[in-house]
Amino acid sequence: MDSFIDIYCERLGPGLLAEPVNALTNLSFFIAALLCWRVARQKGPVDIRTATLLVLIVVIGTGSTLFHTTATYWAMLTDALPILFYQIVFLQFYASRVMKLPAAYSFGLLGLFLVTVFVFGLLPQSWLNGSISYFPALLFLYGLSYWHWRYASLGRFLLLETAGIFTISLLFRSIDMQICNAMPLGTHFLWHLLNGIVLYYTTCAYILNKKG
Repeated sequence: MDSFIDIYCERLGPGLLAEPVNALTNLSFFIAALLCWRVARQKGPVDIRTATLLVLIVVIGTGSTLFHTTATYWAMLTDALPILFYQIVFLQFYASRVMKLPAAYSFGLLGLFLVTVFVFGLLPQSWLNGSISYFPALLFLYGLSYWHWRYASLGRFLLLETAGIFTISLLFRSIDMQICNAMPLGTHFLWHLLNGIVLYYTTCAYILNKKG
């Protein structure tokens, strides 16, 4: 018997094409990376930090595609870990290059984030269809959005809009398995589409306001 991870409405059995919509909507991540690259190029040469964020977005799209086609444990790791890496890298880059925090404070903020991730990791990961693990990112995004609104030179409302979009995308991710009878396709594909926007907006907020 084939062994596979079945945690989304669309998947009804094993096979690479068992989640065609969930797999196809990962294109949003690759499009987001391309659009961010274009924004970065308009400001001049793409530096190593910006390139790192763009590569991570591509890796996120690749990992998610692997998971929604193979539905295996190893593929699930390629889906989840790059998302966490992006959160860590973005927070560090944003704190040091946009907020211009001293190294001790930027690493302190990152440490607080990691502690929050650990605390939420102690909660049952079945809550909200596994979306509970993304709450630290949501909380910190709202915190950064307030700072961005107050002090950013460009796109002051960009992160606030992003936080709102991420809240909606988390809702769609959370209800996916609860509405299978009413909507067999589920809503996870909307999580992909909206998160493509989230990654585009967060990265653009960094690109437009980074200093040095």
